[in-house]
Amino acid sequence: MEFRPCIDIHNGEVKQIVGGSLRDAGDAAEENFVAGKPAAFYAGLYREAGIRGGHVILLNSRDSEHYGATKRQALEALRAYPGGLQAGGGIGPDNAEEFLDAGASHVIVTSYVFQGGRIRFDRLEQMRSAVGKDRLVLDLSCRKTAEGYNIVTDRWQNLTREKVEEPLLERLCRYCDEFLVHAVDVEGKSGGIEAELAALLGKWDRTPVTYAGGVHSYGDLELLRKLGGNRVNVTIGSALDLFGGPMSWEKVLDMCRNG
Repeated sequence: MEFRPCIDIHNGEVKQIVGGSLRDAGDAAEENFVAGKPAAFYAGLYREAGIRGGHVILLNSRDSEHYGATKRQALEALRAYPGGLQAGGGIGPDNAEEFLDAGASHVIVTSYVFQGGRIRFDRLEQMRSAVGKDRLVLDLSCRKTAEGYNIVTDRWQNLTREKVEEPLLERLCRYCDEFLVHAVDVEGKSGGIEAELAALLGKWDRTPVTYAGGVHSYGDLELLRKLGGNRVNVTIGSALDLFGGPMSWEKVLDMCRNG
């Protein structure tokens, strides 16, 4: 298990939000924490600690009036830690190179490869051709439904018919280097992990996968390690002391590194 830090940027500020509250209308979100420091500060912190594979997420849509400020923060963070962070949020073949040139190790994509609630494999081919399989991460953030864990897109606002399950992972792993999975129903709520989803992801061993959502205690971290077979990497946001939470990020890093 690896600790994969996050830098979420909304309306030009580093924030931790309740994931399901994000709305394009009015660029609204329920906030857990608003940082007084820029994104580059956190990137420098992660660089000094030698933590790789974290993600910088732009939470505004590309047509938002705040997108320019959010993008500037993201690019500054990537430049502060070249090769150490991934970038996601509104990325497609037309702008992926800009983030890679700024220092992103990978770009993270969801919404671009979905249309009509289904995966567009032609668009996946375009992304793979644009950046290469080894620099592409697919975000399979999902919400629990009666059918299983359905992938959500467009900043987690639109539910698709695609479910996170092994046959889908088998099809998608040909196109990407890693998977990032936010459990949207518990994201930002610090109420515990989605145990069923964690166990599902723990059965997958073909490509790295990072789980995010609900971790709010060291017990949650140990449960995720157990359910994920020590293979599933973890992102923790609102619960970290860096973002006003009770968990020491240094202890989290030590637990992940040393088991």
